[in-house]
Amino acid sequence: MADLAGIVATATALRHELHRHPELTWQEHATAARVRAELDRLGIPWTSCAELGTVARLAFGRSGRHLALRADLDALPISEATGCAHQSTVPGTMHACGHDGHTACLLGAAAWLKHHEAALPGPLTLLFQPAEEGGHGARRMVEAGCLDGVDTVFGFHNWPGLPAGHYACPDGPVMAANGEWTITITGRGGHAASPHDCVDPVLVGAQFTVLVQQLVSRQTAPQEAAVVSVTCFHAGTADNIIPDSAELVGTVRAATTERREKLVAGLQRTLDAVCAASGARGSLRYEPTYPATVNHPGPAAEARAALASILGPERNISAGIPLMAAEDFSYYLQARPGAYILLGTGGAEPCHSPRFDFDDRLIPVVIRLWARLAGAPVPAA
Repeated sequence: MADLAGIVATATALRHELHRHPELTWQEHATAARVRAELDRLGIPWTSCAELGTVARLAFGRSGRHLALRADLDALPISEATGCAHQSTVPGTMHACGHDGHTACLLGAAAWLKHHEAALPGPLTLLFQPAEEGGHGARRMVEAGCLDGVDTVFGFHNWPGLPAGHYACPDGPVMAANGEWTITITGRGGHAASPHDCVDPVLVGAQFTVLVQQLVSRQTAPQEAAVVSVTCFHAGTADNIIPDSAELVGTVRAATTERREKLVAGLQRTLDAVCAASGARGSLRYEPTYPATVNHPGPAAEARAALASILGPERNISAGIPLMAAEDFSYYLQARPGAYILLGTGGAEPCHSPRFDFDDRLIPVVIRLWARLAGAPVPAA
């Protein structure tokens, strides 16, 4: 019988090792090598995918439903301030989103599932994906064929905003579609003592910032989740100079990709209106990031049933879902039926905080979850 305690201890040590050596999007060379070395140790065959991605397979060629499980590898450009014993050794880079934990959980599950490979009812693919943090790594993996032959795909994210031991896996949207935009407002600069001789882009930008809030508060139904945020405002060089131009940067997020695009159209309308009123000129640059992460009802129900058996049906949470965070797991769900799961940790620090650290108590929970979904024996709690 496989030793779950030993598997969890190994996965936890590996998680701490990955945490000490984080790598940014599309730079995960050592991380990919460490994943592949562990798969080699376990005797699990693998192939590279999209250069830094790894596709491992169990019970390959067996009849039955072909399941895929995914973990992400990359870290963030944040200076760590946790003070933990396994703190990042790479200046300005840390695992502030828990991808080190996601990877360790899947490798721990791989160890358990390899031991029970003969019991698997169908083939199982393990996806170790680079570049989730804005790098469209999932899209590259899908384009490279990582889902060839796969029937259903599952993934999870640790989430400090949910209470520890609770979970969310709704039918439909679970995370938002997002996009980035930059607006340049060009006016006519001059002396601050003579504003009547100028077209002030700072004032126009301020008007835009206020009016654009109506896209959510007055032009989006209250039942629809949406966000428009202005996050940067750059203008001016001195207290007595009205500048020629101002630049504003922000994000749009919505529960559906269609609503996101309507918000972008609203950005353009608002920009055109405030510029027309003042005589300024405006330009909008928009870059869609990830589509909405939308669960398929059948796999989502399957995941909820598995979670209910492990954590209890009363731990299922629907309030506050979908999140306005975005995930490139959306590309897998566009290509195959599947579901994305949120597992609560109840942490004081949110993801992307310099004080965030993955909760290692999730490791045995995820091993049991992946085992149940894969149809293997489930280790006792």
